[in-house]
Amino acid sequence: AGLFLARSIERDWRTYLDRKVLHFAYFYVLWMVIQCTIKCSITAEHWYDVPLHMVISLVEPFGTLWFVYILPIFFITTKLLRRVAPVAILAVAALLEILPIHTGWTVIDEFAARYVYFFAGYAFAPLAFRVAEEVRQHPLPALGLLAVWGALNTVAVTTEVHVLGWTGSASVLPVVSLILGGLGAFAVISLSALLTDSPFGKLFRYMGERSIVVYLAFFLPMALLRTVLHKIAPDMDVALVSIAVTLFAISVPLLMDVTIRRTGGLGSFLFRRPNWARLVPEKPARPTGHLVPAE
Repeated sequence: AGLFLARSIERDWRTYLDRKVLHFAYFYVLWMVIQCTIKCSITAEHWYDVPLHMVISLVEPFGTLWFVYILPIFFITTKLLRRVAPVAILAVAALLEILPIHTGWTVIDEFAARYVYFFAGYAFAPLAFRVAEEVRQHPLPALGLLAVWGALNTVAVTTEVHVLGWTGSASVLPVVSLILGGLGAFAVISLSALLTDSPFGKLFRYMGERSIVVYLAFFLPMALLRTVLHKIAPDMDVALVSIAVTLFAISVPLLMDVTIRRTGGLGSFLFRRPNWARLVPEKPARPTGHLVPAE
């Protein structure tokens, strides 16, 4: 998300808050209510547990929606600090990632663990785009470097270490996790650049432009198919289950989006903010084929 921030960080506060805060706040509240209504209605012992859980979810992010919840905090923090030297911000953010911060509150814990990557995306966006272009021009060396990264990452993840009575994967050690996270970010950029010129490039671009659609709505088809497969094929290979569930969880939201668009926009509020939830008028639609951030 930080990669595209340079395009909008100097906008006036009204526009910035509309695109970077209200945008995500609207979708968080909407889909928190949807998810909580479905999930909590099944598990709740009392009728008031559902609305109570919704109120709590305004403070403690609900399930996988934590990322939608925390993005506006990243955006506001970065705009407020835009006059501070990037090196200083990166140093503090890296320290937060390295420190074992576990408060039990998702907002603080995830901010400490993730902000360094968000800000690095913003600060190093020109470098990231240059890397992507180099990868597209030299695909074979890029594939070789990706293979090396994959091997190193696998070794780090699968290597068990014992430190001061703690046992776990080497990949989560302080500093090591930061380095692996940075390398992983460039690996994702490189792989995305390679896929752009592949036969599946248009498909991945289509999905990328609708990433928020998938992220918001994948939970229900994922849970549904996982439950069904567990009942009808309990001995099915775990890898096959994972692949089937992933493909289904991605496809259903995209089909929902297409259906909404082709039926005159009925239900469009699920993936598109209505006018009453905007501080500034909606931007004209961009031509396709361009990199498009999720607002």
